[in-house]
Amino acid sequence: MKVKNIIVVGGGAAGMMAAIVAKRQGANVVVLERNARVGKKILATGNGRCNYTNVFTDIKNYHGKNSKFAYSPLSQFGAKETIDFFERLGIAHTIEDNGKVFPLSFQASSVLDVLRYELAELGVDIVCDAYVKSIEKAKKKFLVTFEDGRTKNADAVILATGGKAMPSSGSDGNGYTLAKKFGHNIVEVFPGLVQLKLEGDFLKAIDGVKVVGTATLLHKGKVIKEDTGDILFTNYGISGPPILQLSRSALEILSRGEKPILKISIINSRKKEELFEYLKTRFSYMPKKNIDIGLIGLINKRLINVILREINIDKDKKIANLSNEEIEKIADVLTDWRFQVVGSKSWADAQVTAGGVDTNEIDSKTMESKLIKDLYFAGEIVDIDGDCGGFNLQWAWSSGYVAGLNAALD
Repeated sequence: MKVKNIIVVGGGAAGMMAAIVAKRQGANVVVLERNARVGKKILATGNGRCNYTNVFTDIKNYHGKNSKFAYSPLSQFGAKETIDFFERLGIAHTIEDNGKVFPLSFQASSVLDVLRYELAELGVDIVCDAYVKSIEKAKKKFLVTFEDGRTKNADAVILATGGKAMPSSGSDGNGYTLAKKFGHNIVEVFPGLVQLKLEGDFLKAIDGVKVVGTATLLHKGKVIKEDTGDILFTNYGISGPPILQLSRSALEILSRGEKPILKISIINSRKKEELFEYLKTRFSYMPKKNIDIGLIGLINKRLINVILREINIDKDKKIANLSNEEIEKIADVLTDWRFQVVGSKSWADAQVTAGGVDTNEIDSKTMESKLIKDLYFAGEIVDIDGDCGGFNLQWAWSSGYVAGLNAALD
């Protein structure tokens, strides 16, 4: 039986998984990585702890023009299979809140180390500092040309080049150029899981203030998405896990020339009416205090003057002189503070790319191109992106597994 020669372009999570699976199927595999070493982006995941999957992985955690495309790869190689795969490589796992799975060592380097060991043990040929300039297909063979003029031939190619997020890891969108030359369409790309820029001249005053609250994205009066957790105000706008979760939807609305609204509930443990009653009781204990002093101990001190300015209440006003209407205004802003979203931070700050190679042109069961036989896709290059919490790495493992398996088959 003829041994198949496979080139994997990109040595990230998806590319390494594809290479391991294809090699285990008996193929000759070469990984081409533009960096000096494979897996650079893995080291940055989960704040260096590598949240490598999520036990609650579901199709609803994925987005794209056709998010249902992710269903087949995820069902073939899901969270359970991922945990088992890494346990066999040596990664003991632990499950944290919201189903996030981490290596018990809490080191992203552990995940990369076992993958690199497995690639070496299997005899996968890894060529680093290899930037792919072009890929052509003549008859049944692919000719891959490097930027420095070197070439390699293959029976099958897996494009796992990543997207444009975190360019310091080597993601510059080159994969889209390579895919386009084969006739593939690219769904417009934009940063996903990224900090948002807000309108407001007071942002510098509250830069660095962190609250545990609820962020809600609103558009045309409707709730688009909501998430709770650590929210960080910054000099440009806002950050934190809940903001990252909402960012894709916010940028999608902005890309249509429309304006999304971000609602922040600084106090999310009480409804507005309950907070109003609580404030009346609280203020009854301290009638002689100025209102700015009366809010100390309830919310972060640095927010007080900014919020009072927002609702036009003089910070030096005595609590005894506050009207019910003014107390209601305070309850309202603490449970429903609204901001205009005007943009996001750059690709350098984004954790993932939204958009990519059109899934209508890829077979979801095999990850093979519908346009070019023996051309496969895996990972972030495809128009599929996941929520924060291990879902994007799971997509890398799932799509890489399916691409590697099918590329190795005749």
